[in-house]
Amino acid sequence: MPRHLPEPFRIKSVEPIRLTTAAERQAIMEAGGNNMFNVPADKVYIDLLTDSGTGAMSDNQWAGLQIGDESYAGCRNWFHFEKTVRDLTGLKHIIPTHQGRVAENLLFGAVVHDKIVINNNHFDTTRANVLAHGGEPLDMVIDEGRDPSSLYPFKGNINLARLQKALSEKGPDKIALVMLTLTNNSGGGQPVSMENIRSAHKITAQYGIPLFFDACRFAENAYFIKLREPGYADQPVRDIVREMFSYADGCTMSAKKDGLVNIGGFLALNDSALAERVKVELIRKEGFFTYGGLAGRDLEAIARGLHEVLNDDYLAYRIGQVKFLGDLLFENDVPLLLPPGGHAIYLDATRFAPHIPVDQFPGQSIAVNLYLQSGIRSTEIGSFMFYQRDKETGRLLKSSMELVRLAIPRRVYTESHLRYVAESVIELYQKRDELRGLRIVANGESPLRHFIARLEFV
Repeated sequence: MPRHLPEPFRIKSVEPIRLTTAAERQAIMEAGGNNMFNVPADKVYIDLLTDSGTGAMSDNQWAGLQIGDESYAGCRNWFHFEKTVRDLTGLKHIIPTHQGRVAENLLFGAVVHDKIVINNNHFDTTRANVLAHGGEPLDMVIDEGRDPSSLYPFKGNINLARLQKALSEKGPDKIALVMLTLTNNSGGGQPVSMENIRSAHKITAQYGIPLFFDACRFAENAYFIKLREPGYADQPVRDIVREMFSYADGCTMSAKKDGLVNIGGFLALNDSALAERVKVELIRKEGFFTYGGLAGRDLEAIARGLHEVLNDDYLAYRIGQVKFLGDLLFENDVPLLLPPGGHAIYLDATRFAPHIPVDQFPGQSIAVNLYLQSGIRSTEIGSFMFYQRDKETGRLLKSSMELVRLAIPRRVYTESHLRYVAESVIELYQKRDELRGLRIVANGESPLRHFIARLEFV
C-alpha cells in the first residue's frame, strides 16, 4: 500500500494563486496589525486559516445548484434537505440556518438563561454565544486532551468523572445542557469515542439534562471510530454515524465543514416545544423555517454533500491527507499535537518557540512569521484566541495549550501544496530563535479579539 493515497477525484476547474514578494507580505502584515484575519485572501499563497466553507464542491453538488427552487416557503430542496438530515441523524425537527454559529445562538438563546453549558472543549464562537446569553461555559476534556504529546486515540473525550460530579452537584436547575464537539477542534481535531458518547448519554439522561453534539465534523469523528475503536472496523461509516446520533437529544451543525459546502448549517433536535420556540426566533432573525437564511440551491448542495461525506474513499483521503502533512513535520522534529487530527495539523507553539512567554502569544508569532516567510495563512488557537478573565478576580486566564492550526480545506490542495507547507514550517522551525513575541495594541478586551485585535512585535 502506498504511503499516501492520491486524491479520489479529477480536477475540472482551477483557480490561479500567486506567491507575493517578501516586501509585499511585510506591508500587508503591518497594515493589518499582525492579525491573520486582516490579510486579503488574494495575497495568500496557501490558505490554511480554516477548513470552514473553504472546500471545493463536487460536480454533483454544482449540478444540484441548477435545480434550486427559490420559493419562499416549502421549496422542493427543503424537503430533500430535511429528509437527508433526518435520515442521517434520526432527529425529529430539522431547522436550517445560514451557518453553525446561528444554530448555536438560537439554541443557547432558548435554553441557557444564565445556566452552565458543559463541553469537552467549546470553540470560540460557541463559547462566545454561551457568554452572550449570560451562561457559563465549562470545558471538561480528559487530561490526555490537554497533553500535546499524548498518543491516546480519543483525546476529544469528555471527562466522565467530572461530568458526573458536576451534574450531581448542580443538576438541571444550574446546567442547561451538555455538548460534545465532534471532533474536538480546540483540542487539535481529536475524536470522541463511541464508548465515551454512550457513557455521556447515560449520565446526562440520569439527571434529565439534554446531550447535544457540535456536529460540524461528525463524519471525520465517525471515521476515526471505524479506524481506532474495537468492534467498528467492518461497520459502514453511515451506520456509525447513526449510532452516534442515537445518543444525542440534538445537534448544531456548520455544513461548511462535513457538509462539503461554502455556506449553511442546521439545528436538529427531538424536543417539540423547544423546536417551536426556536422556529419563532428563526423567522424573526433569519427567515422562514424551511430556508433559514439560505437559498434553495444551498439546501440542495448541503443535502448532496451530506451523502458524499460518508464515502469511505473520500474519508480515507481526507484523514490521510492531514496525516501526510503531520508525518512530514514529525519526521523533521517539528513539535506537533499528536496524533494528527481530522481536519488540521496543530503546531505546539510552547515547544516551537519556548523563548516567547505566553503573554506575548507564541502561537500568533509563529502564524505571522509563517506568512511573512512563505505566504501561508494559519491561525493561533491559544491565549490570543481564547481570551477570558476570572469572573471574581478579573485575572487573565491562560489557554490550556498554545497551538497554531494548519486547517486543510476539503478537496482543494494537492500533495505538492502540502509539501510546500511542510518545507516552509520546517524552515521556520530551524530559525525559531529569531522569532519575537507580540503585544496587543488595539481591541484587546473583546471576547472574540482574535478576529479584530491589532498587534505589534515586542
